[in-house]
Amino acid sequence: MSGHSKWATIKHKKAAADTKRGKLFTKVIKEITVAAKSGGGNPDTNPRLRTAIGTAKESNMPQDNIDRAIKKGTGELPGTVYEEVSYEGYGPQGVAIYVQCLTDNKNRTASEIRSIYDKKGGNMAGAGSVAWIFEKKGLFVVATSVISEDKLMDIVLSAGAEDLTTEGEAYEVTCAAHDFEAVKKALADQKVATSSAEITMLPKNRIKVGADNAKQVLNLIEALEDHEDVQNVYSNVDIPDEVMKDIA
Repeated sequence: MSGHSKWATIKHKKAAADTKRGKLFTKVIKEITVAAKSGGGNPDTNPRLRTAIGTAKESNMPQDNIDRAIKKGTGELPGTVYEEVSYEGYGPQGVAIYVQCLTDNKNRTASEIRSIYDKKGGNMAGAGSVAWIFEKKGLFVVATSVISEDKLMDIVLSAGAEDLTTEGEAYEVTCAAHDFEAVKKALADQKVATSSAEITMLPKNRIKVGADNAKQVLNLIEALEDHEDVQNVYSNVDIPDEVMKDIA
């Protein structure tokens, strides 16, 4: 868990760039479509769809785009059929990298993801090779300037959170995925602003890397994230603060 807020910071910086390039909209629309297809078009009864819509609104996606994506998912409008698929592999120094995709052509996507691994100093592995390292969790990042640790702990633990740690100038709150909405509501009810709130995959263990390997791992992760079919990339890399400052 240690160091995850550093990844949250990188992720948000990249999300801003993705929005400018239109990539974030494409990824969110895919997620809304698949969520609606798998769990129905009502966000009140479909947590995955509710989360996807929240992400869309945070990125200032027009409501019309959201509505069309839902209708494509439920079949009310014609649209591309996407499949969920994951790819597992390793980066420099044996760092585990887990990639989640939504694609309309699994063969093409598999070939292109393998090529990225190869070109960026990693290697793709078989199903199950690294997935076991990660656990699906709710993660909230709250700036330490927003609230005291004791008060935040009272709010989140009573809502079902599992842990609260401090990483630099941020608190990290983790919970089971099924408690995500309850913790999110508790924070909103107490008007506690979050820097990040997401259901993610957290590693059970981490691999600490030096400056050279850190740059290679980040380059690999960024290249994977830039692929149009990739929704999420997770890693168990641990980059020390002094190294992160030099390369972030």
